[in-house]
Amino acid sequence: MAKLAVNVDHVATLRQARGGVEPDPATAAMMVEMAGADGVVVHLREDRRHINDRDARLIRQLVKTKMILEMAATSEMLSIAAELKPHQATLVPEKRQEITTEGGLDLHANKKSVEEAIVFLHENSILASLFLDPEPEAMRTAAAIGADIVEIHTGAFCDARLPQDRERELSRIATAAKIAHKSGLVVHAGHGIGYQTIQDFAGIGEIAEFSIGHSIISRAVFAGLDRAVKEMLKLARRV
Repeated sequence: MAKLAVNVDHVATLRQARGGVEPDPATAAMMVEMAGADGVVVHLREDRRHINDRDARLIRQLVKTKMILEMAATSEMLSIAAELKPHQATLVPEKRQEITTEGGLDLHANKKSVEEAIVFLHENSILASLFLDPEPEAMRTAAAIGADIVEIHTGAFCDARLPQDRERELSRIATAAKIAHKSGLVVHAGHGIGYQTIQDFAGIGEIAEFSIGHSIISRAVFAGLDRAVKEMLKLARRV
């Protein structure tokens, strides 16, 4: 039975489309908690394209379950994390030109800086999570450098259209989840997951939590946020 953390970034994206103050992602954070979500996720990007510093601080004050801060492993973001003290910080790669996060961290190229960030987070009593592609070596490296959690990047599976591609990508995720779990890591999964694709993870018992945002906010436009969260939560609990 997996947990569900809801990403409210796209509430801020809608606000930024008009440059005003509504809709407020902090209000959304409270609503997803009331609907039963196990946590709230915000990605404070270096370019502040959706969630801003005020949002992050206010959501940290309001959230009663747990706040997960997605962030790049930069000195600025680490300082903000030390101030906010979220329950968990998920380190992700960032490119200014990307629409959304395109892939997992490259631990081969950035092992030292990521390891230093993990140490810093632990010194500030923050759980360290790494957003990684479903590669066995990445899971083993994450465990070796002291991560608490890995969030497996599910985007390639969710975007796949051909049955053989979906089967291949799901197998990669299952294998990575098993290796991560055996290595002592808590396994989360996220990116591109919708109301249909979440059901495909039912056979991967190592997944403890899903991080989902866009599909829930999209559903909320037509069904309301409370119903959208509850529907996804029901599906997550079946995994």
